[in-house]
Parts: sequence; C-alpha cells; structure tokens
Amino acid sequence: MYNHTNDIWNFSFMPDFSLEDGLGLGPTAVVAGIDEVGRGPLAGPVVAAAVVIDRFRCPAKLLNGIDDSKRLTRAGRAQLMDALEKVTVFGLGWVEREEIDRINILQASLRAMRLATADLVERLPTHLDWALVDGNRDPNLSCPTSTVVKGDAQSLSIAAASIIAKVTRDQRMSELSKRYPGYGWERNAGYGTAEHLNALRHLGPSPEHRVSFAPVRAVLPQAKPSYWH
Repeated sequence: MYNHTNDIWNFSFMPDFSLEDGLGLGPTAVVAGIDEVGRGPLAGPVVAAAVVIDRFRCPAKLLNGIDDSKRLTRAGRAQLMDALEKVTVFGLGWVEREEIDRINILQASLRAMRLATADLVERLPTHLDWALVDGNRDPNLSCPTSTVVKGDAQSLSIAAASIIAKVTRDQRMSELSKRYPGYGWERNAGYGTAEHLNALRHLGPSPEHRVSFAPVRAVLPQAKPSYWH
C-alpha cells in the first residue's frame, strides 16, 4: 500500500488486517488498534479508544463495513458501533477541557491513548501483545507499539477504534449541548463551524470551551460568558 516511487500513501483500499498480520506474531496474538477523536474542536474532551477485534467471531459483512470514521455517515457509525460492541474488547480514555488547556492538545491526545490502553488491558482476559497507533507520535504505552500514519484508513483495528471513539465523543457532545445550548454541539461536535463561531461571539465561551485555542481566546476580552459562574 506504500508507493515508494512517489513517496505517498495510497488509501484507495478499505482497511484490512495486513498490518496486524505483518507483525508476525501469529493468529492468536492480541493486537489493539488505537485512535483518538477531538483534537480539532473548540470545546469538549479529547477521547481515545483502544480496540481488540475478535477476528474469529467478527462476521465478514461487518469487517467489510468498517472504515475510517471520517468516511462514514453518523448513522453508519452508530450501526457499526452496535455491531462492534458484540465482537470487540475496548477501552476508552478521556481528557477533559481543563487538562487540555493545561498540558496542550497534543499531550492530551497522547494521554487519552494511554488511558484507553490501560482501560483495555483491565478488560482483556489475556495480555496485550502489540498496539497499532494512528499517527506518527508514540504515546509511550506499556506494550510494544507501532505508529501508523493514516492508520484508520489501513488497519481494521485502528478503524474500529476511530469509530468507537467518534461515536462516544459525539454522544458526549450531544449531552453537553443540552447543558450549554446555542452552540450546535449536537450537530458540530464542538468543531469550529460557522454556526459555532457565530454563537461563540454572541454567547461567549462556556466552561467546556478550550481557552487555549485561538478562536476561543479571541473572544475572551470582549465576551461576557453567560455560562461561567
């Protein structure tokens, strides 16, 4: 899948188990895919998922439907989430807004991955042999790790993690939208859409807004946040 001549990644194919199998650990090896969601939004937590797929129980139809969460519809992700819960073991890691602002979003994302892996390890009936991590940053896990650029488009395990993390975070943002209405988080999940930015200027930031992010910081001097107490 790597084109050495042009030095570019080719992601025209659906993710599969080539990376997992390429580790050479054997068919019974326990390999997790890890991905995070929420680095770009202006509000809310960053969420990571660490997922082990039970390949012996996972039907081919499900495997054929798993893809990078960004290439799926909201309804499609929800359906896949329901199916994945039956044939995976997964852990979740959350880093909330306050910590994101304190340690920066990159470090928060890596920490979320470590928390997700620790949660997964507690749930597994056996030890974790290896982790495939989306991106080019090693989160310093307690198991052997491979980082994979655009891994959610290549590895089924990472793609499954991207779906679970995305659905989980979207649900949280929908819940937060009821507490802090007006920003459209039930639709934009906290990303800086025109709707969100316009509300941010008129309502000011909520306690869930990341004040270390420039669009939020820009309105702080003139805004009178209506949700802060």
